[in-house]
Amino acid sequence: MFRGTERYTTERYNAEIKAMGADSNAFTAEDLTVYHILAGKSALAKVIEIEADRFRNLKYDEASFQKEARAVLGEYNKSSSDPLQKMSEALYDHAFTVHSYKHTTIGFLRDIEDMPNQFAYSRQFFDRYYRPDNVILLVVGDVTPAAVLAPIEKAYGTWAKGPARPPVPVEPPQSSEQRVTVPWKGASLPILFVGYHSPEFSTKSIDGAALEVLTELLFAERSHLHKQLVLDEQKVETLEGGQGRHVDPNLFLVLARVKQAKDIAYVESTIDKEIARIASEGVDGKTLGEVLSHARYAFAAQLATADHVALVGAEFLALDGRLAAIDEYFARLAQVKGADVQRVARTYFTPQNRTVVTLQPEAP
Repeated sequence: MFRGTERYTTERYNAEIKAMGADSNAFTAEDLTVYHILAGKSALAKVIEIEADRFRNLKYDEASFQKEARAVLGEYNKSSSDPLQKMSEALYDHAFTVHSYKHTTIGFLRDIEDMPNQFAYSRQFFDRYYRPDNVILLVVGDVTPAAVLAPIEKAYGTWAKGPARPPVPVEPPQSSEQRVTVPWKGASLPILFVGYHSPEFSTKSIDGAALEVLTELLFAERSHLHKQLVLDEQKVETLEGGQGRHVDPNLFLVLARVKQAKDIAYVESTIDKEIARIASEGVDGKTLGEVLSHARYAFAAQLATADHVALVGAEFLALDGRLAAIDEYFARLAQVKGADVQRVARTYFTPQNRTVVTLQPEAP
């Protein structure tokens, strides 16, 4: 997407961005791809013009495509020095059977290696997904709707709707626990990585907010687990967990870097027992209030700057289609009750609903 068009070549596009004093970049995740430009409001008309041009008229040849594809392979190989990449691959590959969450964002190595041969498919992909019925334009800053909509209508108004996009397969419930061991030749501590199937984002359900509370209760530095495993017993170097917000049901992740391989089973059992304890006993009102206050503050803190507002807005628009979902979800964080936390701990954290991946470093 940074390869230019007939009107704005790569060189001219970069020159325009530089002349504006702007910052232009992009990233992709499981549910969305975001192209973002941070610039002064005097540059808005030019930003709209050059972005509309590449979204409608992107032009690249096969040689350029192959060069970019090999760069992705280089990125994959560079990240291969991190054992968590291999563990994440194994986790999602075994936790999902038909949904596209089965592969990580960057994809399987076999697909990346074959990508230089997929020039024709890349054009089909662009034609299918880079269409007005699948694109959201979000403008954040000191502007009025009238000032924004006029140049957008001019730049995008005649953009035609694209062909039908294939539906994403619905993942069936997991019927039994999955366990995977990932061998590792390099130096590393043993790692325990667990994924529990968890619900999709929704402002109508309290479950997502309750799982955020449960995350804090289990893995914050003040938590019982952190005190026991990290501080008192010193069996674990890093302990963390939680889930992101996703369009479709995804995974609640638990990660523990264990100091000695012999303690992995004990660490897993200890985490299980703490989840079961919360499911049984719940949480006292004082602790729940403190956790809810922290969660709401952390969420609101994401909206401190214009570019952060844009990123949060893009996420929630992709999830729900409405900016109002931000306020609705924030309100949900104040409505979580102790019974909600107990219920999600009982519902989602069962053996048959999880996939367990362990890293097995070579003996020194």
